[in-house]
Amino acid sequence: MSRENTPAARLVLAGLSLVSAGALSAPAPQSQTRSFRLEAPCKQVFTLFTADGERAWAPGWEPEILSGSVERGSVFRTQNGGRETVWIVTEYAPTQGRVSYARIAQGSNMGLVDVRCSGSSPHASEISVTYTLTGITPDGKAFVGQFFADEAYTAFIQEWREAITAHLDAGATPAR
Repeated sequence: MSRENTPAARLVLAGLSLVSAGALSAPAPQSQTRSFRLEAPCKQVFTLFTADGERAWAPGWEPEILSGSVERGSVFRTQNGGRETVWIVTEYAPTQGRVSYARIAQGSNMGLVDVRCSGSSPHASEISVTYTLTGITPDGKAFVGQFFADEAYTAFIQEWREAITAHLDAGATPAR
């Protein structure tokens, strides 16, 4: 019997076939993007997508700044529904209209949040929000599935648009 025909060799080859076919690989993270228009230029609204800036329009948003401010590597944490989420700024590029965060919701999920602001006119901006998440527990996987259901994610981003618009309509100036 040659080495290639031994039961162990056949088992190894079968395992390699499964791996190369992706059968043993982890599932891809889930992601959704939605966009909305604001009747204000990016220069005015961009700071509203920082840890401190979000306080101005997001009810209950009370980040605890652990290091830095807005620059890459800054860290803050939030509490929501009894769950702690730790956030790390991975990109802060106001002149390009980009801010990104890595986040981990303890015992639930982890991933990325990317916000892009582009000028659709001198008096308006287009905001694009992408969440990319992976559930790290059974409850976290269920949360991610529910969060990314089309209607749920659309409603979530619609809440952002409505809250920011109300903030802007009230004549408030963005946080610095």
